[in-house]
Amino acid sequence: MASVSQNGTGTSTPSVGDPTSDSFSVCVFCGANAGTSPSYMTAATALATTLHANNWSLVYGGGTVGLMGTIARTLRSLGGNVHGIVPQALVAFEQGGATPDEAEYGKTTIVNDMHTRKSMMGKLSNAFVALPGGFGTMEELFEVVTWNQLGIHACPIVLFNVDGFYDGLLAWVRSAVEAGFIKPGAQGIIVEAKTAEEVADRIRDYVPASGRMNLNWGLE
Repeated sequence: MASVSQNGTGTSTPSVGDPTSDSFSVCVFCGANAGTSPSYMTAATALATTLHANNWSLVYGGGTVGLMGTIARTLRSLGGNVHGIVPQALVAFEQGGATPDEAEYGKTTIVNDMHTRKSMMGKLSNAFVALPGGFGTMEELFEVVTWNQLGIHACPIVLFNVDGFYDGLLAWVRSAVEAGFIKPGAQGIIVEAKTAEEVADRIRDYVPASGRMNLNWGLE
């Protein structure tokens, strides 16, 4: 059965790592639903395959259903490392009420709340990727985008834009820049990829945006 921890984690910051390192971890935000198009599940499977090809570990929201379950199962079936973090209240919804088999889903850590989940996912990750998802995916995505903008981290943030799913979001970013709410130099915090292979390329080639704030957060 899975290795499960009941306690949370302290405040930390994501760390930019070396994509060629065996310890490089990618946090993937995605839906606990499969979506209406088969393309979404296909993309999750392809991303897991790409993570394995690059010897990158997966950090994710700990679900066994929807896109979350697909990417975790696929990477584990290939022998990759997976670490899921899920709040206790969501175990019934995102894990079917049962502790997932570690052989099938990797390590699972159960935490007390959403804030601890996001903090721990950030602490363990060197890059962030958003597959299609709903409100929860957007919450997780924009938290790490804001952390990047504020200078808390400089890790890659990639939108996996499957079948144009994120076209509207990318258009909103451009509109916010034009309207003066996002600095033009901060627009590059988020980069787009349309295939799993492009996701890997964007991570490797990522350059921190020039419009990020250089603030002192007292973090090493």
